[in-house]
Amino acid sequence: MLEDYLLVHKSILPDYFDKVLEAKALVEEGKVKNVNEAAAKCGISRSTYYKYRDFILKTSSLQTGRKAVLGMLLTHEAGILSSVLQTISNTGASVLTITQSLPIHGKASVIISLDVGTLSGSINSLVQRISMQKGVENPRLIAVE
Repeated sequence: MLEDYLLVHKSILPDYFDKVLEAKALVEEGKVKNVNEAAAKCGISRSTYYKYRDFILKTSSLQTGRKAVLGMLLTHEAGILSSVLQTISNTGASVLTITQSLPIHGKASVIISLDVGTLSGSINSLVQRISMQKGVENPRLIAVE
């Protein structure tokens, strides 16, 4: 997945990219009630937020890191999370934290932070493996450090 990204100085990009990152942080940290509030607070439209949110990552350093954060929706059925965790384990990555919301309409939002220092293969291949599993929707890389 990282091979699909470019490292570009933000001074040459439109300012709404920074605003999307700011709105994304507000939503992830729970400082706003919803995306509407985050977008309004940052001065962007909801459509701009949704268009770019999964394609903009904030780097914390220029070195290849050892931690990654994945987000996904899981169907509320026995064994789905366990299957995702087994897939992660099979690739050599280690789970650091798991945050799961209460299921609403049969789906739960799950955020998993990983130590990928011993990952065999790429983060992209891990996300692809997870996406092929039954009951997993929209797995995405949220951050890499």
